[in-house]
Amino acid sequence: MTQQGVRWTTDQVLALAPDAASRKAGSKLGAAGPWSETGSSDEGAVWGLCRGSGTGSYRTVVDVADGSAPACTCSCPSRKFPCKHALGLLLLWSDGEESVPARAEAQAPDWAERWLAARRGRTWEERGTGARGSEAGPADPEAARRRAERRAERITAGATELEQRLADLLRSGLATAEQAGYGLWEETAARMVDAQAPGLAARVRELGAIPGSGPGWPVRLLEECALLHLLDQGWLHREQLPEALAATVRTRVGLTRPPDGPPLRDDWLVLAQYDVVDPKLTTRRIWLHGVASGRTALVLSYGAAGRAPELNLPVGLTLDAEVSAYPGAGQRRGALGEQFAPPAPTAVRPAGVTTAEAAARYGSALRDDPWLESVPVTLDGVVPTPDGSSWQLADADGDTALPLTPSATARPGLWRLVALSGGAPVTVFGECGHRGFTPLTAWPPAPGEAVPLC
Repeated sequence: MTQQGVRWTTDQVLALAPDAASRKAGSKLGAAGPWSETGSSDEGAVWGLCRGSGTGSYRTVVDVADGSAPACTCSCPSRKFPCKHALGLLLLWSDGEESVPARAEAQAPDWAERWLAARRGRTWEERGTGARGSEAGPADPEAARRRAERRAERITAGATELEQRLADLLRSGLATAEQAGYGLWEETAARMVDAQAPGLAARVRELGAIPGSGPGWPVRLLEECALLHLLDQGWLHREQLPEALAATVRTRVGLTRPPDGPPLRDDWLVLAQYDVVDPKLTTRRIWLHGVASGRTALVLSYGAAGRAPELNLPVGLTLDAEVSAYPGAGQRRGALGEQFAPPAPTAVRPAGVTTAEAAARYGSALRDDPWLESVPVTLDGVVPTPDGSSWQLADADGDTALPLTPSATARPGLWRLVALSGGAPVTVFGECGHRGFTPLTAWPPAPGEAVPLC
């Protein structure tokens, strides 16, 4: 929950986005250029006018008094919630009072006042005479339940339509996908966005790139269609699933939920940190390992409109902090909570496994989350070895190995790993999945500091 009067961070704002496209579009609007008449109040209201493509401006108001469940309104025609204008306004507000000044709520424009009054259950006449409560009341749980039911109904309609489209594709043959081009998938993805299922929309868009991905594309397309069909069926029959798996399905479809587990305080070893960059958004992935608990958690941090993510943790150090887990079977994602001390040097290394055990660990994780791309694994006693035109990590005391992913072999970090090893066994942390192993951090054979590889 967010206290009233306390501005949110970039991560908190971007976590509200219904899909990746909204995060990008909202990030672009997180600058002062298109905005005018902005303001905020201690009661948790933020408002502003955003210049549109025409002559008019969109009226945007966000009520953040309810902490993690804000409400918003905008005069734009978007059917997404929140829309890109609401996200951009909140990002601008998160920059500080210079970007969105704090004002008395009575100074808000009439159009913002009217919506806020209706939202908080007070009449416009009461607001006009200055009568108002000391703070906003709690959100209506019955209204929230009805909103959740309506969204679930829309997602169900979208999933049912998607099942029909997949059946039509298989009935007519996969070759039709190559002939139809990307437009077929973009139209289907747009239908999933309308159904408020951003997770389904993202997976549909990924299908569009497969027919042009080179030899063997029909096999890859069939595999991805099967996974999408499995996710559809999981949603349509979620009541019959174990609760943890049902939570995973909801997350994969696009129904995000806040962390629900009790915070776990531990000395968290920073295993790896790397950024995934696109023109509008930077996503920072940070892997943490609990020294006492043995838990591994993934913390995500976002940077909007070319700005670096706020969270920056040095690899190889430990952090005394609390981490709360997100719901879902096999989910590794966590939220970093209170930090009790700055990061400190440590000689601790995570316990490692063999390459065969790493592959088995990924296989076991697929039972809880069949759509999982990879799992975090520490390999102990492995040697980087050439394998034709590629590379692999081979067990020094065994006869098994894991191939490196194509992206890993193209990184400069591969040569740092080879130099660190010098033919001797090393400890390597990375992500193990169906495409192979991606090394992220390594430790030398003798005692020494962690070496980032990404």
